[in-house]
Amino acid sequence: MIQVLVVEDDPVAADAHRLYVGRVPGFTVAAVAHSRAEAVRALERTPVDLLLLDLYLPDGHGLQLLRSLRAAGNSADVIAVTSARDLAVVREGVSLGVVQYVLKPFTFATLRDRLVRYAEFRAAAGEASGQDEVDRALGALRAPQARLPKGLSGPTLEAVTRALRAAPDGVTAAAAGEELGISRITARRYLEHLVTMGRAVRSPQYGQIGRPELHYRWVTRDG
Repeated sequence: MIQVLVVEDDPVAADAHRLYVGRVPGFTVAAVAHSRAEAVRALERTPVDLLLLDLYLPDGHGLQLLRSLRAAGNSADVIAVTSARDLAVVREGVSLGVVQYVLKPFTFATLRDRLVRYAEFRAAAGEASGQDEVDRALGALRAPQARLPKGLSGPTLEAVTRALRAAPDGVTAAAAGEELGISRITARRYLEHLVTMGRAVRSPQYGQIGRPELHYRWVTRDG
């Protein structure tokens, strides 16, 4: 049984994470901590195999906790559960032993997939017969690429995303299309996809004449 410490400052989220972990076969929650200090005390009482770690804690960053644990010789693996999208933070986390990142908000299915993949990685034992076996072991940690709806392409989605994030006041489909050299209808399809994924919001923009035009704005999250 894989012992898990849930570290999350929001009591409601912490309880949800605890319930999620408990629903995955092979995993059990050893303790729940709502701060860095509580996590340290919990680890002193109960050694665990895996931390489900929020990065923004009331008494310090989650990576500060992780650095102190590594300095003390604690080698528990970590799955970061956070809204942080700073790739510099991601790289530092990987260097400290973060094996997976789960971005908030997420569903039970998303966390279950990460935990199952982690269990497969952890179960790999013995000496690898060659490069292919090493690749398969590491590949267990990698989540499959999400499929885009039919007719949408990854490069165009990235371009629309960049344009939207660069516009703090938001954009219309017509403005995005003109900037990127694509039609208004095409731009709107990608913007609507971002809305569906929870990465953008839309609201009507009222002008002088005719129907209001939809205005799209990137959603920023902290935590």
